[in-house]
Amino acid sequence: EPFVADEYIERLAWRTPGGGSRGGEAFDPKRLLEEFVNHIQELQVMDERIQRKVEKLEQQCQKEAKEFAKKVQELQKSNQVAFQHFQELDEHISYVATKVCHLGDQLEGVNTPRQRAVEAQKLMKYFNEFLDGELKSDVFTNSEKIKEAADIIQKLHLIAQELPFDRFSEVKSKIASKYHDLECQLIQEFTSAQRRGEISRMREVAAVLLHFKGYSHCVDVYIKQCQEGAFLRNDVFEDAAILCQRVNKQVGEVFSNPETVLAKLIQNIFEVKLQSYVKDQLEEHRKSDAEQYLKNLYDLYTRTANLSSKLMEFNLGTDKQTFLSKLIKSIFISYLENYIEVEIGYLKSRSAMILQRYYDSKNHQKRSIGTGGIQDLKERIRQRTNLPLGPSIDTHGETFLSQEVVVNLLQETKQAFERCHRLSDPSDLPKNAFRIFSMLVEFLCTEHIDYALETGLAGIPSSDSKNANLYFLDVVHQANTIFHLFDKQFNDHLMPLISSSPKLSECLQKKKDIIEQMEVKLDMGIDRTLNCMIGQMKHILAAEQKKTDFKPEDENNVLIQYTNACVKVCGYVRKQVEKIRNSMDGKNVDTVLMELGVRFHRLIYEHLQQYSYSCMGGMLAICDVAEYRKCAKDFKIALVLQLFDTLHALCNLLVVAPDNLKQVCSGEQLANLDKNILHSFVQLRVDYRSARLARHFS
Repeated sequence: EPFVADEYIERLAWRTPGGGSRGGEAFDPKRLLEEFVNHIQELQVMDERIQRKVEKLEQQCQKEAKEFAKKVQELQKSNQVAFQHFQELDEHISYVATKVCHLGDQLEGVNTPRQRAVEAQKLMKYFNEFLDGELKSDVFTNSEKIKEAADIIQKLHLIAQELPFDRFSEVKSKIASKYHDLECQLIQEFTSAQRRGEISRMREVAAVLLHFKGYSHCVDVYIKQCQEGAFLRNDVFEDAAILCQRVNKQVGEVFSNPETVLAKLIQNIFEVKLQSYVKDQLEEHRKSDAEQYLKNLYDLYTRTANLSSKLMEFNLGTDKQTFLSKLIKSIFISYLENYIEVEIGYLKSRSAMILQRYYDSKNHQKRSIGTGGIQDLKERIRQRTNLPLGPSIDTHGETFLSQEVVVNLLQETKQAFERCHRLSDPSDLPKNAFRIFSMLVEFLCTEHIDYALETGLAGIPSSDSKNANLYFLDVVHQANTIFHLFDKQFNDHLMPLISSSPKLSECLQKKKDIIEQMEVKLDMGIDRTLNCMIGQMKHILAAEQKKTDFKPEDENNVLIQYTNACVKVCGYVRKQVEKIRNSMDGKNVDTVLMELGVRFHRLIYEHLQQYSYSCMGGMLAICDVAEYRKCAKDFKIALVLQLFDTLHALCNLLVVAPDNLKQVCSGEQLANLDKNILHSFVQLRVDYRSARLARHFS
C-alpha cells in the first residue's frame, strides 16, 4: 500500500503508552517525545543499512554490465569471421556449379545428335520393312506393343507425307493402311476399356491417340458410350445434369484436354437429346392449344436455363456463358421468334372468354358502349351538366363487377409477364411487356370496369324517383378494390420489366389516363347518387312532415320529442353514411361525406323555412334539429357538425323571448351570419307580425 506519513505517526502514537490516543489514559508528552526520538534513530539506522545495500548492488550491476559488453564484442568478432568464411564457401560453390552446368551442356550437345541418329536409324529400318512389303519387327507383330507401334507408325506417316508420290506411292499406301489399322485398334481398345471401367487404360490409349487424326473419333465414341443408359427416366434435364456431373469427375482422369471433351458432350446433349425432347413437347400443341404450348415453352426454357446454370460450375473453356447461351438459343430460336404474337393472341382470346363466361352466367347481353359522333357529344354534355342522358336501366342490384373475373384476368396477365420476362430478348422486353399491359388495360379496365361504370351510371335513377335503389356505391366499392389489385400488379410485375426503358413513361401515362377517365365517371356517379339520396330525403319529408307539427292545435298537449319525418330522415341518413364508409377508403370517405353533409344541411335548412312556428312548434323544431345534429356527428366531419350547430342556434330564434332577440343574434354562433338569414328565421314565428317583436328585431 502507498506510504501515508500522517497515518504512520498516528499508529505510532496509538501504540505508545500515554500517547493520548486510547481512552482512559493520561496524556504524557515526555514519553511520546522520547518514543518519537527513539523511533527516528531507528529509522536513521535502517536508512543507512539500506543505503549501503543499494550501493553494493549498484557496484555489482556495473561489474556485470562491463562483463556482458565484453562478451558481446567477442561474439561480434566471431560472427564477422564466420560470415567471411560463408562468403568464401558460397563463391566456391558457385564456381563448381558453373563447371557442372557447362559439362552438362557439353554432354547434352553430344548425346542429342546421337539419340536422333539412333532414332533415325530405327525409323529407316522400319521404313525398309514397308518397302520390302514384309513387317518382321516384333513391335508390329506383338499386340501388346501397340503403343510403341503407334508411335512409330505415326512418325512414319509424317515422313511419308514428304516423299514424292510417283516413286513411293506403294509404300505410302502401306504406311497409311497400317496407320488406319492401328488407329482403329486403339479406338477399339479405348472402347473396351471404357466398358470395363479401366480409367488408367483409357488414359493411356487416349494419350497415344492424341497425335492421330482419329482422336476426335475417340472423343465421339467416349461421348456416345457415356450416354448409354443415362436417359431412362422421364426427366431428361435431371438425367443430363447427373450425367455431366459424373463425366466431369472422370474426364480429367482420361483426357489431356478435359474442358474440350466435356463441352463437346454438353453440345451433343443439347443438340440431340434436348432439341428432340423440346420439339416433341412443343410441336404437339403449337397449333392446337396455345395455352398448353405457352406453358410448355416457358417450362422447357426455364428448365433448360436451370440446367445451363448447373453446368456453369464446370470448366468448359474461357467463355462458357456465351457457349451455353448459344446452345439454348439454337434449341428455342424458332419458337422465340414469334413468341409475343402467340402470347398476345392467347391473352386476347382467353381474356375475352373469361369476360363472356361471366356475363353469360349473369344472363346479361353486354350493351354496346358506342364511340364517336353522338356518343362523344352525349358524354361531353353529361360531364358538364351531370344530367342522365337516355332512359335509366334497372340493373336489379347487379354491379357487373366480379373479383373472381379480375383475379383470373390478373393471374393470366401475371403468367404472361413471367413468360415475357423469361422468353423475350432483353432488347424487346420493355416493348413486349407494354403490349401485355395494353391487353390488361383493354380487357380489365375498359371492357370490365369501364363497362360496369357505364352500366352503373345508366342504372342511377333520377333524383325525383321514389324508393330508388342506389347500387352505384357498390360499384364504387368493387371498382376501388379492383384498382388496388390492378395497381399492385403494375408495381410488382410490370415495373421491374420496364423500369430502365423509355416504355416506363408511356406505361405510367397510360395508367394515369385510364385512372383519370374512371375517376371522372366515379365522381359523376357519386354526385348523382348523392342527388338521389337528397331526393329520397325530400320525399320522406314531404310525405311525413305536416304543417300542424310546428303549429299544434293544443300547445299544452305535445307528447312527442321529435317529429316522425325527422326520425325517418335520420334513419335513412345513417344507413347511407354507413354505406359510404363501407364503399370507400382513405380521404375519399371524408370528401363524399362532407358533400353529403353539406347537401343534407341545405335540405333541412330550406325545409324548415317552409313552415310557421308557434312557441311549442319552435321547441319541436329545435328537438328535430338536435336529432339532425346528432345524426351529423356520425359524419365525423367538422364542417358538417358546425353547419348543424349554427342551424340549431338559428332555431333558437323561433322560441326566444322578444326582449332577448338582439342578445341571441349577437351570440358567438350567430354574430357572423348575414342579418337577412337571421331575419328570415324570425319571420317564421307566428307572432312575428306583432309590433313588439318587429320593433325588438329592427
